[in-house]
Amino acid sequence: MEIHGLNRLTLLDYPDRVACTIFTGHCNFRCPFCQNSMLVLDPGAEPQIREEEVMDFLTSRKGRLKGVCISGGEPTLQPDLREFIVRIRALGYPVKLDTNGYRPDVLEQLLGEGLLDMVAMDIKSSRRNYGQAAGVPDLDVSRIERSAALLMRGTVPFEFRTTMVRQLQTYEDMMEIAQWLAGDEPYFLQSYEDSEGVMDRQLSAFTKEELREMLELLHSGIPNARLRGVD
Repeated sequence: MEIHGLNRLTLLDYPDRVACTIFTGHCNFRCPFCQNSMLVLDPGAEPQIREEEVMDFLTSRKGRLKGVCISGGEPTLQPDLREFIVRIRALGYPVKLDTNGYRPDVLEQLLGEGLLDMVAMDIKSSRRNYGQAAGVPDLDVSRIERSAALLMRGTVPFEFRTTMVRQLQTYEDMMEIAQWLAGDEPYFLQSYEDSEGVMDRQLSAFTKEELREMLELLHSGIPNARLRGVD
């Protein structure tokens, strides 16, 4: 595994669990709002953590940590992701995967083998504007549709989430998403936040009131949609 970060304690990344988060390198998207741009654009320049070091840490925290979140970058690009998850689960940890959903074949395999306990999938925008929001104009939206459909079968707990950026989403996008992903699943809108690690520093956030208006549009098809990190 190509591991470039380890958050040893998080109360946010794995709902209702004290967990750690492992960050992998590389991504097949170029989302302008990405907070981990160096892991996407030049992961080789970032310090790397040996897999055995991570496993030693997890072994030492058995009984205290209650879950492991694997994030990125995009973890499904790692050729040995399955084997890594098997090792983590052998220690007794439930595993949550954060993914952009662009490799549904990998997601389907992991779900089919019962190797995931939760999945969080980013929804960048409506299908019509997905490529722009993901920074990949020729993106194959059918891959995203397939991953979303896999999760909506309800095999494991999951959530969808969208980072809201003024330049990338519209009210119309929210209405289209509400129709596309209509159901009772948890769906979170989270506000864009600027930082030095963001890929495009020219972006800006919606106001709280605008976010609440967009949330109401989502509620037309996704009644469990909520705001995350917005007072």
